[in-house]
Amino acid sequence: MMTKGSRAVILLASLALGLVYVLPLWRINLEAPQYPEGLGMVIRVDNIEGVKKHDLNNINNLNHYIGMKRIEPDSIPELRLMPVILAVLIGLGVLTAALGRRKVLYGWVAVFLAVSLVGLADFWKWEYDYGHDLDEETAIIKIPGMSYQPPLIGSRQILNFKAHSWPGAGGWIAIAAAMSGMAVAFGELRRGRREAAPLAGDGPSAGAPPTGTPPALLLLAATAGLAAVTACGEPQPRDLAYGEERCEYCHMGLADDRHGAELLTETGKAFGFDSVECLAAHLASLGEPSRVHSVWVTDFSNPGALILAEEAFFLASPTLRSPMGLGLSAFARREDRDGAVVSFGGQALDWAGVQALVAREWSETEGAAPHAGMEHGDGD
Repeated sequence: MMTKGSRAVILLASLALGLVYVLPLWRINLEAPQYPEGLGMVIRVDNIEGVKKHDLNNINNLNHYIGMKRIEPDSIPELRLMPVILAVLIGLGVLTAALGRRKVLYGWVAVFLAVSLVGLADFWKWEYDYGHDLDEETAIIKIPGMSYQPPLIGSRQILNFKAHSWPGAGGWIAIAAAMSGMAVAFGELRRGRREAAPLAGDGPSAGAPPTGTPPALLLLAATAGLAAVTACGEPQPRDLAYGEERCEYCHMGLADDRHGAELLTETGKAFGFDSVECLAAHLASLGEPSRVHSVWVTDFSNPGALILAEEAFFLASPTLRSPMGLGLSAFARREDRDGAVVSFGGQALDWAGVQALVAREWSETEGAAPHAGMEHGDGD
């Protein structure tokens, strides 16, 4: 049988889940220069609504330009199922505390964790479909190779928006309840093993402390496992191997650590490029939209350091040579780019401007091949 303390913790954890009915389960915020106050939506156990009165409608209007479907809470079946599933979890938790049986406790914790993991997986799939299933016929803005999937948890740059996705107050309460249930289950499991151990004097191992993994370590491992599940799907860029790897687009060696770029897929695979122009040309050459997570460029002022292309400040200057000849350089700070304009001349650009310049300068028939031998191996 469970101890009174364990039963009290399970009862409190179960009743605390009732707060999820009134508190936000998840929250997604969007930041952009044209929306200084930001946009956001709150996911509740039975509804999706804007953080501010018109936020959800504004998000739907923005999504229309890139062919994304409208977010219609009434059309999402999970919002009808989650209140029922939550009620079952609460009821089973109260029953577990009332019965006080360890096997019932283990079953409740297992169901709780299974429901949580299935819910996270379903949420990720909804985000994936939301960001990839685009209506290209009605889309006003079309960017080959671009996906618009929000992060499961954490932050991600999407065009000129930065999306942040985190549990709401109700989500954190659910996480705390799950952690409490696991802690009690591990404690009761250890207590049960101790009770089943031989009594003193019954054998050579009598009087020895019970073996097994301490519950604190088990709880730490379980917490780390859940954190890994929720944090997965946010790949990070790797360092480019200058002098070793070859450009994915032109197949020349990466030689100048002031220039370089990287494309990161949603599965975490990284493709290196020797220049900004090769990255832009590669994105333009993609026929069907692929699973691009993010694109990165090297900071000219900090050789080897990668920055998001959408956040970088670019300079097209004939004075500053780049490996493929278009004179494109990227900077992490506007003041560094503007200083380079004063020193070397040229045109200040954003990422969209870079893509337009490459498309204009490199026709589909020419590509990068005519430029491939012009700069590589020449030195500085």
